[in-house]
Amino acid sequence: MSAHSASALPALFISHGAPLFATEPGTTGPALTRWGQALKEAAGPGLRGIVIMSPHWIARTPAVMTNPAPATWHDFGGFPQALYALQYPAPGHPELAREVLGLLQGAGIAAQGDDKRPLDHGAWVPLMHLFPDASVPVVQVALPVSYGPAETYAMGQALAGLCERGVLLVGSGSMTHNLGEFFGGAREPAPYVVAFSRWVESTLERGDFSAMLDYRRQAPDAQRAHPSEDHFLPIFFALGAAGWGGPQGARPDYLSREVMYSMLAMDSFALSAPASAH
Repeated sequence: MSAHSASALPALFISHGAPLFATEPGTTGPALTRWGQALKEAAGPGLRGIVIMSPHWIARTPAVMTNPAPATWHDFGGFPQALYALQYPAPGHPELAREVLGLLQGAGIAAQGDDKRPLDHGAWVPLMHLFPDASVPVVQVALPVSYGPAETYAMGQALAGLCERGVLLVGSGSMTHNLGEFFGGAREPAPYVVAFSRWVESTLERGDFSAMLDYRRQAPDAQRAHPSEDHFLPIFFALGAAGWGGPQGARPDYLSREVMYSMLAMDSFALSAPASAH
């Protein structure tokens, strides 16, 4: 893991995979646990909370969870009963939620609070691995239905200052997400999954902002990797939060490149905040 400054936390993109990731962690789950433990040790009491975007909260307009005690929502069906018994009792953080609302509104993003919102599995499943003791407060933000890469990046960018105030900004999605191929039976990574994932990594390493925003046309097999954009857009939230693509040239620190079920790339990486924030 990259070193963390005393004044700025990194931003994080996590591929949360299928709900079974909660009980079948592969190599990605332990990698997240190690990273989260190192972050907690480095940040100490300075780690105030997590602000996370998941594609499983898509709203008509920007929204922020203000719920002080969000429930663990098992928003999926047909899985083993053990999965439905899992709980992630992390507290909410209404004060932090108000900060998030203020920053979004100050950036011209007309967000509203939601005091009933639970944690969906796009938030609690990866957080179970990242911070297993559920001690870090969580504020979830919605992905607005009309947003594309540029708008989602701007949303993360509006919150970038929170990295200096003890807040971990997380985009939770999936590097590839074609569920139509989920039951194909193959276990080796599908070639298109590898091609798409490594194109993204190369583009992030180069800091090629325009290519990344135009991934739908420029990345190999983008339409097959993501028949719809929802599970890829949270990557732009993390990129905006870290100021990626700017003059400081933040680069991804990969925590995982695992592929599950041949078609779910679990790529997860951290991005240090720009040098000006240190």
